[in-house]
Amino acid sequence: MKVKKIKIGIKSAKEILDDFAKTAEAIEKKEPVKKEKVLYFESINGFRKALTPKRLELIHVIKESRPESINELARMVNRDIKSVATDIKILKDLDLVDTKKTAPDGKKSALVVEYGKIGLEIAV
Repeated sequence: MKVKKIKIGIKSAKEILDDFAKTAEAIEKKEPVKKEKVLYFESINGFRKALTPKRLELIHVIKESRPESINELARMVNRDIKSVATDIKILKDLDLVDTKKTAPDGKKSALVVEYGKIGLEIAV
């Protein structure tokens, strides 16, 4: 299985902009830039709002049971399909859940989680 490494952290908007400026400067100087997938939140509260226990449960169920649709996932977790669809959209926007085409015509796709762990880094 392919492992997706996602670094999740807490940083202020200023710190994120400073990191962006340093990266842009390195690119301009044609220096090597370390490529990594990162997802930063401005606060622990922002992190908690994005990765709620129910959303983390969805990630786990997708990883373990591989549902073929949001309908099937909603049944598995005994939740309303509309709220599950909303949570999946947020998780996809955060790049924590993907879809993979399952039909040759490309019309059907299944939800996938291609990583085993989420690491959280908090600067003190």
